Amino acid sequence: MANQKDDYDAIADEILRLRDMRKQAEVDSVVKDEQIRLIQDLQDFIHQQPTTITEFDKTLVKRLITKITVFEDHFTIDFKSGVTIDIEA
Repeated sequence: MANQKDDYDAIADEILRLRDMRKQAEVDSVVKDEQIRLIQDLQDFIHQQPTTITEFDKTLVKRLITKITVFEDHFTIDFKSGVTIDIEA
């Protein structure tokens, strides 16, 4: 009897673990799909822009950049695509 209960508990634990893994995989898939959509939107927007940018474009900045952090010796640009670039001053 005790051995059957241990087997049942082990199986139940495994089922719960697999359910948690499936839920996490679904969440990861949604996040990945959203990132792909955002990157595609940004690519489409970039392709619509003129090939040479000669002046500040507020719309372009708002579409591409999340944040710019200025330090004494450099600044960091965080793009909406998740890419971060450090530029030395």
